[in-house]
Amino acid sequence: MVMNGENPANGDRSGPASGPGPGSGPGSASASGGGAEPVGLRERKKRLTYQAVSDAAITMFLERGFDKVSVAEVAAAADISKPTLFRYFPAKEDLVLHRFADHEDEAALVVTGRSRDETPLDALRRHFLDGLDRRDPVTGLCDVPQVLAFLRLLYGTPSLVARLHAYQGRSEAALARALGGGLSDRLAAGQIIAVLRILALENWRRIDAGESADRVYAGAVQAAEEAFVQLRTGLGPPSRAGG
Repeated sequence: MVMNGENPANGDRSGPASGPGPGSGPGSASASGGGAEPVGLRERKKRLTYQAVSDAAITMFLERGFDKVSVAEVAAAADISKPTLFRYFPAKEDLVLHRFADHEDEAALVVTGRSRDETPLDALRRHFLDGLDRRDPVTGLCDVPQVLAFLRLLYGTPSLVARLHAYQGRSEAALARALGGGLSDRLAAGQIIAVLRILALENWRRIDAGESADRVYAGAVQAAEEAFVQLRTGLGPPSRAGG
């Protein structure tokens, strides 16, 4: 989820997603005339620039803290001007969070790409369990040191956490459209995205407290199974106080 996405947030989403899990398919430049190849070259250069600037920024943020590094310092380290940087990244937080862009429509793509005999919820459950098995950072079940450092930066910086909600809101909207776009679909999408977020955060918290991904795995699978049962059946009647 976090360490290897390349597509810009709020930018052109064409091209193959480089992060784990489904992403947007290969981009096809408009071929009016013979211009497909030059457009492809420009897009590759743009993505390389996104990656280089973000890498420089994250390195500085990890070393000194997000709030102690200015945008001007990032621009200087990346050898670009501050206005150019803001053309790539509308906000300072996007230097970190654009790596979530590959995953904004992940749940929606799982739903639209499922087999005909599979329900949307079953497809999402299968995909999340597969992610746990792969130790996909999207699931929070990843103890790779670089991922841990990135997530500590993210969850330890209030402005980044606040900005992350916008990305999750777009995930919810994309999933609602994939489900059909009606009110019931929007309600379902909100619940599903919330469940995926909470499951991933719980896995991350256990690993951040010192457990290994392998140790957390069995509990993470059980929690996911219970969560999807709850999504499928709805909330039961509240338990009575007392006994």
